[in-house]
Amino acid sequence: MLRLFQRKEGNASQINFHSLFENLQASGASLVVVVIAAVVIMLLACIAVFSINVKGPEQVLVPDVVGKDLPTALIEMQAKELYPKIQLRYSDKPEEKGMILEQEPVAGAIRKGYSRVSLVVSRGVVVDSVGNYVGQNIDEVRMNLQMLFAGTSRQLLLVAPPQYKADVAEAGTILEQDPPEGTSIVDPVTVHFVVSRGPTFENTRVPNLVGSSVNDVLQQMSHTRLVFDFTSHTASSDEIPGTVVHSQTFAEEFIANYTRVAVEFAFPSRPISGNTYGIFTDTLSNYPYPVPLKLYAISEDSTPYTIVSFSHPGGAVSIPYAVPRGTTLALVIVSSDGEREHKRIVVR
Repeated sequence: MLRLFQRKEGNASQINFHSLFENLQASGASLVVVVIAAVVIMLLACIAVFSINVKGPEQVLVPDVVGKDLPTALIEMQAKELYPKIQLRYSDKPEEKGMILEQEPVAGAIRKGYSRVSLVVSRGVVVDSVGNYVGQNIDEVRMNLQMLFAGTSRQLLLVAPPQYKADVAEAGTILEQDPPEGTSIVDPVTVHFVVSRGPTFENTRVPNLVGSSVNDVLQQMSHTRLVFDFTSHTASSDEIPGTVVHSQTFAEEFIANYTRVAVEFAFPSRPISGNTYGIFTDTLSNYPYPVPLKLYAISEDSTPYTIVSFSHPGGAVSIPYAVPRGTTLALVIVSSDGEREHKRIVVR
């Protein structure tokens, strides 16, 4: 009985060891499953976090900052996590300096956070005070002011019709201005100038033009401060064609600048050496001071050339010429901003 019990006990010991091994195998498989499940959960969590980050910032409503000052606009943009892109531009009103004039995108638009919003900020008016123009040329000042306000819708500095007076300064020079330099510009300001007519007290010697050719007279015109009123008649047998036969004389040797002097030519009845003789006439406005004029000759087979260049106070203009038939003559007025054609004819 004892041996049988021992055998049974021995068999029981063998059975328990085998069960323990099986239990260990089952526990290891569960552990593997648990580990795999944990890894899967971690991967899913990483994917979720990555998706949230990829989604980016939330969409926001663009605020309305037009008409507000720049610091206020920047604070509102920062609150919405928007980044401003600033552009500066002159405006017409001094009080708009530092103010938002335009924005893009417009207020109410939906944009993602950290997007850029373009803001146009006023840098104020082009000029905020009256400058010093004394000593400058009136035409140049007008042109500079026009260019200065070319990009604005309202010119804040206007030039009134000037008052002219005789002065030793060159004609067109600004002698006085009102309001003075430094006057603040809040609304459009009109500046009044006193401008020099030039040294009109100077006198000019009257030349004796009798016997002079057309070319001689043209040279005299370009150097003297007199206004010649030319007339002509057909040369008689005792006159030299193409020359001056009468020139007005005066009791004094010197006369006031730009005094009118009558001069008469004797012209040939037909062309001489291929040149046709005549007098170019025109009428200009009366200027407060003499303006530069040029008479151009334009032929079909050569480049344009200047017949004469001289100064004239306006009114009736007459210029003698001797050019080939078919030549175009053009009278131009010269100013600080270029040349402006006033009249042209074709010589027949």
